[in-house]
Amino acid sequence: MTLIVDSCFDYFRPLFNIIFFLPNLRLIKPMKASRFHLATLKETPVDAEIVSHQLMLRAGLIRRIASGIYSWMPLGLRVLRKVENIVREEMNNAGGLEVLLPSCQPAELWQETGRWEQFGPELLRMKDRHQRDYCIGPTHEEVIVDIFRREFKSYKQLPVNFYQIQTKFRDEIRPRFGVMRSREFIMKDAYSFHLNQESLQKTYEVMYQAYSNIFDRFGLSYRAVKADSGSIGGSTSHEFHVLADSGEDAIAFSDKSQYAANVEMAEALPGDQIRAEPSKDMESIDTPNLHTIDDLAQGLKLDTKQCLKTLIVSGDKGGLVAFVIRGDHDLNPLKAEKLEGVATPFLLAEREQIKTMLGSDLGSIGPIGLNILTYVDHSAALVSDFVCGANSNDKHYINANWGRDCDEPTSVDIRNALDGDPSPDGEGHLKILRGIEVGHVFQLGEKYSEAMQATVLDENGKNKVTSMGCYGIGITRVVAAAIEQNNDENGILWPDSLAPFQLVICPLNYNKSDMVKQAADQLYLDCQKLGIEVLLDDRPLRPGVIFSDMELIGIPHRVVLSERGLKSEQFEYKGRRDNESQDLPLYELTDFLTKLFNPSSQSA
Repeated sequence: MTLIVDSCFDYFRPLFNIIFFLPNLRLIKPMKASRFHLATLKETPVDAEIVSHQLMLRAGLIRRIASGIYSWMPLGLRVLRKVENIVREEMNNAGGLEVLLPSCQPAELWQETGRWEQFGPELLRMKDRHQRDYCIGPTHEEVIVDIFRREFKSYKQLPVNFYQIQTKFRDEIRPRFGVMRSREFIMKDAYSFHLNQESLQKTYEVMYQAYSNIFDRFGLSYRAVKADSGSIGGSTSHEFHVLADSGEDAIAFSDKSQYAANVEMAEALPGDQIRAEPSKDMESIDTPNLHTIDDLAQGLKLDTKQCLKTLIVSGDKGGLVAFVIRGDHDLNPLKAEKLEGVATPFLLAEREQIKTMLGSDLGSIGPIGLNILTYVDHSAALVSDFVCGANSNDKHYINANWGRDCDEPTSVDIRNALDGDPSPDGEGHLKILRGIEVGHVFQLGEKYSEAMQATVLDENGKNKVTSMGCYGIGITRVVAAAIEQNNDENGILWPDSLAPFQLVICPLNYNKSDMVKQAADQLYLDCQKLGIEVLLDDRPLRPGVIFSDMELIGIPHRVVLSERGLKSEQFEYKGRRDNESQDLPLYELTDFLTKLFNPSSQSA
């Protein structure tokens, strides 16, 4: 009898240790699949366009409640909280102070900065019972500046950096791609205040490093790229992109250095540096029905590189501005809009205005004899014997040359960078990849603080407008981007740091075999003791269904226990990214898991 009691005590010793001697493990919540809401779908929802949207719905991470609005289910919320926790830890390490700002914001604050009208229909406006105007915050610059100007009075209180993790709402005209471009989303936004540019630059560098730390911990392949500040405003800014073939943004990076930029911002340098001498006399030829570059090149049996296209846009004083680029290149509107004389926002001119002011249709416009402000791209300025419109319908010039047939151009950078272009830093050539923007850091300067009079007393006792920085991460977007980068035909491939569970135990016939049940329960307890986030799949389902669900959900590690395996003192292990499973000795199981989830403990 004593032997039986001793054996039972030895068997349950791990459980007693957990309950009585390891109080810190109370944070590790037991999780069995029969008590957890696993709601996977076999079929792909018809309205899910991209992989992340499809898999998030099929794996039961989210459920749609309205257009662009989603509920986060228990499995998805576990992932979301992991993203939040990593962001919060690194923001705290970087000196950020967490706050929680109201999502409902009074119109008066937005009217101070002029954004109540400027933001457009994406700003969801509403009235309260007293007919006062409010909006649901898509961002929080106005609110944080209002807090700052009320709370801070002296330069001695600076710098300061506030951040929050909170729900935003932007009334997108066409929400799509699930949580990738939804109307309601969760964002980490931070705002820093500074007495001068030097202080702002220091905090900007700290935040840039914090973001690098965050994305390193996510376990994602990413690039930080120089970017345009867009509607937020300000000067210096960088975007953080998760690399994925499905990304909406094109990013350019050097194959020999650390240079990287959004393709809209990357300087497009010409491959050739010297223009060849003219070899033929210019001629005017008839080109009926040849209105596009492709038609022209095909009709004249020329390379599109030899054809120059002239685009006409609106000028800032009601006139027109011309942009001349090579036929194989695309105009970059962001670069073009910043040039003198160009209207803001950037708009292509109307066809009727072009015909009225220039005397011919758009497909026949060219730089020779064109009496409007004209910008020529660097690469276009290096082409000799080129083809261009003759400013007369259905006519083009061939063998035209700069400096001989028209004025020598002062060239500018107005095109998109391409794969193979020289890197702007002089090292190597550019490669173009697709990326999903999930983070953005800005140096806002004084745009908002000046508009709202956010000042402090400087060293001389004089009021000085503060400089601001702004730093955002799309929390919900990170989850979708991680899936876009990490998936296969079976489902999600989570990085370990973001997976809803680290390990799943799949006991075959758990509800029929006492041997399997006893071994699975013991392993389940041992995993909790080791601090492993474990899911025990005790559902009475066929092994194929269980394995399929777990691969769809994307749990990184799987241990299978079966009666036959236990009798031969073996267990089966398969990593989610492995092609094949492997059978290992049962006595090595604890050491195997310890090395797998805490390798540093083995080298101590």
